[in-house]
Parts: sequence; structure tokens; C-alpha cells
Amino acid sequence: MRTELDETTSIEAKLLELEIEHRDLDLAIAQIQTNPFADQLHIKRLKKRKLQLKDAIARLKDRMIPDLDA
Repeated sequence: MRTELDETTSIEAKLLELEIEHRDLDLAIAQIQTNPFADQLHIKRLKKRKLQLKDAIARLKDRMIPDLDA
């Protein structure tokens, strides 16, 4: 049985991983957009992935906030 501490540590690790991937995508998109002949479909896919990561990060942060009703 996992304790709350184990779950919190697991969430924090996943959160850090997603934040790093989000930051890396941001840098990659900025770099690709400097090329006037960049593949716009590729950029669009990267931006979609970045938005998915942002949503996942927000969900994990919400899970870390303690339930005040409990």
C-alpha cells in the first residue's frame, strides 16, 4: 500500500518530467520558427503536444492541492 508521501513524490517527479518536456518543446518550436521554410504542420503538432503537456501539468498540480473538505 502506497502512502501519501509516496504518491506526492511520484506526482512531483512526473510533474518535473512534464515541465522539462514542455520547456524543451517551447525551445524547439522557437528554433524551428526561425526558419522561414519550416514545416507548418510539424510546428502545429508540436504546439498541440505542448498544450497537452500544459493541461497534464495543471491536472497534476491540482492533485497536489489538499482537499479542504476532508
